[in-house]
Amino acid sequence: MTESRGRVLGYKRVSSLDQNTDRQLDGIHTDLMFEEKVSGKNMGDRPKLQELLRTAYKGDTVVIHSMDRLARNLMDLKTIVNTLVGSGARVWFTTEKLTFCGDDDKYSALMLNLMGSFAEFERAMIKARQMEGIAKKKAAGGYAGKGRKRSISDAQIAEIKQRSEAGEMKTKIASDLGISRESIYKILKK
Repeated sequence: MTESRGRVLGYKRVSSLDQNTDRQLDGIHTDLMFEEKVSGKNMGDRPKLQELLRTAYKGDTVVIHSMDRLARNLMDLKTIVNTLVGSGARVWFTTEKLTFCGDDDKYSALMLNLMGSFAEFERAMIKARQMEGIAKKKAAGGYAGKGRKRSISDAQIAEIKQRSEAGEMKTKIASDLGISRESIYKILKK
């Protein structure tokens, strides 16, 4: 990436709250960071992305770890990159080592289409394998639906309620049962 006159704006995204963005853009200086923990499926449902699109202007460089962090499909990827470039900003994907700006050549456009298509294809393959696995589990009678197995038994729930009603500290109950305090509060809320 060559030097730019404007700011360096970073964008980080992971799909769920329990994931973290620490490895994305590690060691890269940014003047402003836009970070969100939300699915990349719909670009309209990503407030930090929308804020980035409104904030970037001529001379800025928008830095993103990889194309799949910006969009899940080629159409959204091209729309976002074209919007940023149309505002006068440059877009730099660190993993792919690609930069897009207003004076892109045909090679850059080809690379955006190819890399975006590969990312979209990879996502489709992951989803297909996931559905295949679910179908196999269902056929074997082992798939009960979405979500993970409940890790707290009915007996533990009864114990939690009894101990809580007796006035015992939630942290002590959680520690004894090897579960989080948040789980205790969720159980008692039901």
